[in-house]
Amino acid sequence: MEKGVYLGPRLRRLRRDLGLTQAGMASDLEISPSYIALMERNQRPVTAETLLKLAKAYKLDFSSFAEESGPDTIARLNSVMRDPLLADIDCGPLEIADAAHSFPGFTEAMLRLHTAYREAQFALADRRQRGAAADGAFASDPVAEVRHFLAARRNCFPALDVVAERLSAKITDAGGFAAYLKERHELRVRRMPSDVMTGSLRRLDWHRKEILLDETLDVSSQNFQLAQQIAYLEFDRELRAALDEGTFESENAQRIAHRALAAYCAAAIIMPYAAFARAAEQRKYDIELIARQFGVSFEQIAHRLTTLQKPGQERIPFFFIRVDAAGNVSKRLNSETFPFARHGGGCPLWTVHQVFKTPRKLVTQWLELPDGQRFFSIARTVSSGGGGFGIPIVERAVAIVCEARHADKLIYAANHVQASSPTPIGIACSLCQRTTCTSRAEPPIGRQILPDNYRRTEAPFGFSDS
Repeated sequence: MEKGVYLGPRLRRLRRDLGLTQAGMASDLEISPSYIALMERNQRPVTAETLLKLAKAYKLDFSSFAEESGPDTIARLNSVMRDPLLADIDCGPLEIADAAHSFPGFTEAMLRLHTAYREAQFALADRRQRGAAADGAFASDPVAEVRHFLAARRNCFPALDVVAERLSAKITDAGGFAAYLKERHELRVRRMPSDVMTGSLRRLDWHRKEILLDETLDVSSQNFQLAQQIAYLEFDRELRAALDEGTFESENAQRIAHRALAAYCAAAIIMPYAAFARAAEQRKYDIELIARQFGVSFEQIAHRLTTLQKPGQERIPFFFIRVDAAGNVSKRLNSETFPFARHGGGCPLWTVHQVFKTPRKLVTQWLELPDGQRFFSIARTVSSGGGGFGIPIVERAVAIVCEARHADKLIYAANHVQASSPTPIGIACSLCQRTTCTSRAEPPIGRQILPDNYRRTEAPFGFSDS
């Protein structure tokens, strides 16, 4: 009789992350739905043969799935227990590992609750920073709401990755986006002059059965627009399901989130999760090299790197930010550890604000926050627009950042020895307690400013010791 192991909660979580029903998984594994149900309730073991089928059907890391609790789950639970809300609870690493090992269902519930709690905390922090509206109610910020929605889910939607990956294979078999749209939806792709598009990059004309694209778009932008249009055409149910997981105060926030999820699908179609994650590791996260492989832009690769947090297939957790020359943040996607996602990102000592002096040159930097956390930053300018004479080009700077402990996996850090004194940066001047910083724009909260009748410090403000 073939022996097996009881992995019910992990099997159930895998199926849900893949967006599958019990019947769908049973069909993929060529077993009965009732047997899937029995395995998920730990009433039947998962045999070696079934594990092999799982690994083959869903491209799983066999060893990581077979473990009762992966290192990422334990790390995330450790992170939850370090939350100040739980700081007075004595729960050591061994107890946390035991909980993850023995009670996977409870562990998943704890992680979900903390995700919802963190999302609410992000929203509350931003509301306090904006202040109350004149009538005493908080003003709604739809962009901030969507940032919280994405951040609380680590900017990763496994169910969308699964359907996008399957569709990507179909598009390849059909011969590309234009051929697929013609075959599947009877839609023809046409490139049109900007004056005809009247401010649109992409327009769906159902009457003429055409998708119109602005002819100034480069190839990577054209493909992205077509992929996003396909997501709207074919993934309505999946997009709505992902959207229903969030809580939005306004219709504007819902619409922005819906667009963000469709863009996520577009990136997942062009850069399927498994192939992209494999390429990232093999090329040591060389952004420009990976961009050549997938035929996309530097920014699209940097953005996609932030999404590689699929359970059981996690890669480096990156933080992403895009700013203009005036310091305005137009896009921000965060990891769990880098706090700029909640508090801005305007420290002038960070090179993301300096790369405009050296357009398209990649600049790396070691960073240290006031609490001693260290990070590795990769920044470069990117451009959009243009494509023809007289068409304006918009220059922005993007940066992706990871914790220092991950830097040895990056090609950029291979010959970049970490200095004994990395660049000290602050979260925001009002929250940074580095009193000697000469780049400070405002005093930190809670510090008493000294008069300068007798002494003027190099720093913009002098502070008392108390």
